[in-house]
Amino acid sequence: MEKIRTVSVLGPTASGKTGLAVRLAKRLGGEVVSCDSMQLYRGMDIGTATPDMAEREGILHHMFDIADPAEEFSAADYARMAAPVIEDIAARGRLPILCGGTGLYRDALMRITDFAEGDPDEDLRESLYAYAKEHGNAALHERLRAVDPEAADAIHMNNVKRVVRAIEVFETTGRTKTETDREQIAGDSPYADIPLILTFEDRALLYERIERRVDLMMEAGLEEEARSLLLSGNPVSRTAAQAIGYKEFLPYFRGECSLEAVSASIKLATRHYAKRQMIWFRRYENALRLAPDENGVMKDGERLAEEAVTLLSARSG
Repeated sequence: MEKIRTVSVLGPTASGKTGLAVRLAKRLGGEVVSCDSMQLYRGMDIGTATPDMAEREGILHHMFDIADPAEEFSAADYARMAAPVIEDIAARGRLPILCGGTGLYRDALMRITDFAEGDPDEDLRESLYAYAKEHGNAALHERLRAVDPEAADAIHMNNVKRVVRAIEVFETTGRTKTETDREQIAGDSPYADIPLILTFEDRALLYERIERRVDLMMEAGLEEEARSLLLSGNPVSRTAAQAIGYKEFLPYFRGECSLEAVSASIKLATRHYAKRQMIWFRRYENALRLAPDENGVMKDGERLAEEAVTLLSARSG
């Protein structure tokens, strides 16, 4: 089977990935597919820097705002959802351009080999929903824990849809969702991917961009977005709760610190996260690497895109 050609625009937060991916999509006839673990959540647009319609510049974007914050997402879950999206883009003669900073999600997508979780069993599904309605979400969740404790730990009991699906997987396949996820991420990649990693010559410039981004997020209403997420009373998954830019508000909401202290905490956490991202992407031995900065300033976006196209053309032959 012929592999699907893809390009992955990767790099630390605030490095200019989104702008580059959009410019590449315009030049190469592509569409952008997010590989960011937090931008897939609805209602978290400011804190996750989800590109708005103006930033997308008419280019189709996929895998943004597809889940409620109550939903847990694993790397395998992401890969399973993103794979048919990428197949559709390629089938329409377009180039799938992955864009994001979550290396774990991108790597899972590159390695996933089987998307089957068993055929849907509508009768079973209806009976499980009826059970939850009669006995409560906690009782249904305990049924999941009895067969798949790891999935139960990962899925909130009020996320009935995913609890039902996890039980359904076990009942229809004889294997747990946890086992299925592990088995799926293995083997040869179905993609002929070219990773393009943004690397900074001047680390201080990246940190300046991070701090400026946080300032802009605060001005755009990050406090209210965090308040809505954390204090609404709605369940928040462990995945969503890990997002930088939200949990740092909890001491402020308890009256324990100032808003300035929250901003400083977000900036520090984001710098640390950027370091971890750069360490992760260093492992990609076959990647193309491109500095978005030169002599202490950011390169013009169009120039950066042309440099990227030249690198990609040379690699693809």
